[in-house]
This record gives sequence, C-alpha cells and structure tokens, in this order.
Amino acid sequence: MRFLYFYLMRDVPDRVRATAPKHALYWRELQLGGYLGGPFADRSGGLITFEAESGPAAEALVANDPFLQEHLLERHWVKQ
Repeated sequence: MRFLYFYLMRDVPDRVRATAPKHALYWRELQLGGYLGGPFADRSGGLITFEAESGPAAEALVANDPFLQEHLLERHWVKQ
C-alpha cells in the first residue's frame, strides 16, 4: 500500500533546523519501498510518499518521525 505524509511546520525555525538532519536520517534509514520526499522550497513543511503494509503500519512510521516527536509540526496528514 502506498501512503502520503504531508506536514506543515510550526514557526520555530531554529528548532526545525536543529531537528531536520535527524528527520532526514530517520526516513532514509527506514529504506522503505517507493520512498520519495523532501521539504517545500519555503521550508514551511514537506511531503513524503512511501509504501507500508497497512494504515496502522504507516501511522506508526510517522509517529516516530523526529519532527512529530519534537512537537515541531503544526499539522500533518497520512493518506493512502
């Protein structure tokens, strides 16, 4: 199953910059099938697409995103 993870950042640029390398490394190290992603040009958020076995599995992957764990997201969505 293919999923989309769309997220918008809170306005805390110093904290976002400090956490961005951990966020990028987390997603790269998962080595998920169909992974594509990156930040928007204005760094207001980003979009990631990836494959997972189920909706709950996709939600679990997103739940471990350093941006989410550090409370840096204003909003986020996970859609199949």
